[in-house]
Amino acid sequence: MSTHDTSYAIPDRAAAVYSALFPGLGQLIRGRYCAGLFYGLGTILLILLSLALGRVSGRAAEVFFFMLLALPWWALQSYDAALGPSESGSDLARSTRIAWAQGHDIRFLGLLFLVSAGNDALLIARNPDYLLPFFCSRLDGSAGFITKALSPLLHTLVGYGFLQIKKWSLLIYLVYAAYGTTNALVNLACFGPGRIRNTLLIALIVFTSYVIARRGVFRL
Repeated sequence: MSTHDTSYAIPDRAAAVYSALFPGLGQLIRGRYCAGLFYGLGTILLILLSLALGRVSGRAAEVFFFMLLALPWWALQSYDAALGPSESGSDLARSTRIAWAQGHDIRFLGLLFLVSAGNDALLIARNPDYLLPFFCSRLDGSAGFITKALSPLLHTLVGYGFLQIKKWSLLIYLVYAAYGTTNALVNLACFGPGRIRNTLLIALIVFTSYVIARRGVFRL
């Protein structure tokens, strides 16, 4: 059996860490010079594009583009470094195929949800008086705290479930998506369009469409 058979080969965790720290570095260290340059330059290009988009459309669009394209590419090239060179064909096609089959794209979304949960909790702690728009109103007191706490709580549950690719997390996500979309549309009608509000609504629609399309990967 070839040592490059990715179905049975032991993942090169050190190479993955190198590429996670700096895209393409793990491949370069392992002698995969073309792959290292390809992944490194590709990541730099996507980051530059996100920065350019931020200058034109604002910070929210920059972050959205980075999370939607640059960050998944960064994660994929690190996974490719762990898999090593492909026995035949394209390394990128091989790595994408295995990541897709094993649901690593859903796990990546789970990680994003956990990061978002931490960010939400930090914002709430730093801005305790901020009142989150809730169906055209801004609740205060206990009701206001509950509405604010819903976001990090749901993000944590979905993130953990997505990392495990559990079916129950798909149900929780769909409930979260229905609540988030409805709330965003109602607030949009009341408060009018805003750059951040519009970006978050588009992101929610895009992510929900993707998760629904990938519903078959979830397991009990």
